Amino acid sequence: MTSVNYKAEGIVFDIQRFSINDGPGIRTIVFLKGCPLSCLWCCNPESQKLEPVVMYSKEKCISCKRCMEACTYGAIDTANKGFIDRQKCVGCGECVSICPTGALTLKGENMTVEEVIRILKKDRTIYRKSGGGITISGGEPLVQWKFTTELLKACKSQGWNTAIETTGYGSEEAVESVFKFVDHVLLDIKSTDSNIHKEVTGVSTELILRNAARIAEIAPVVIRVPTIPTINAFDEEFINISTLAKTLKGVDTIHILPYHVYGENKYGLIGREYPMGYDIKPLPKEEAAKFKKIVEDQGLKCVIGG
Repeated sequence: MTSVNYKAEGIVFDIQRFSINDGPGIRTIVFLKGCPLSCLWCCNPESQKLEPVVMYSKEKCISCKRCMEACTYGAIDTANKGFIDRQKCVGCGECVSICPTGALTLKGENMTVEEVIRILKKDRTIYRKSGGGITISGGEPLVQWKFTTELLKACKSQGWNTAIETTGYGSEEAVESVFKFVDHVLLDIKSTDSNIHKEVTGVSTELILRNAARIAEIAPVVIRVPTIPTINAFDEEFINISTLAKTLKGVDTIHILPYHVYGENKYGLIGREYPMGYDIKPLPKEEAAKFKKIVEDQGLKCVIGG
């Protein structure tokens, strides 16, 4: 049996129970901090940096000013745009602990594998009855690949099904360490055009495509396409992605993830402008259906959502 380092530490920003869209059955998703990509449409912007980030909701704030008194770094003031001076804030969480209404929340907590497993065990009966399990997401789990490896090993030792949501952007060492403990890989492919990919995510496709080929040799892969109007919502792109998928060992399914605006409000909560802009609308259902047919015409299975 493979030994597990239960004392290994990682930075977790959320644990979401009862998910049905991130692998088979009912699952718990462990969200890890840190991502080398900066996708314009990212719906978890609080995950991009490894450091903890304080989120502020003006709607929940009652202006009691307790947080201002608690902050020893002088980062909180009503005169600040967005209330929090992000240059001064260190994410210590003192303001969060004193806030009576939940207007301030901290995203990013150091946790050991042992602590995470203790939470996951609450739903072990559900995993067994539904054929579900654990999904590691982010951020990009390959950033904290040592912690991800130990957490996956611990999940496998419990007999749980494992899945990972990944961009595939990571070191060779990370790929070889992580994926041998994964039952389902949900691999995002945003664009096959490296220039466009770099423009909208900050990185080129070279490493992602090289890793995709290796990952498919290690574990079962489903390609997921966040489908964004003006960026990759084109017939030609779906033909290209389908062609790519057929070059990867065992890959026979593509999931179309239609662009949505659910994450827009998070940018204001962390003091940032939404980089995608507010004039891009969600992908129409008929467009998603058209792309699904293109994929199926290429001899692949296709699911809208997932």
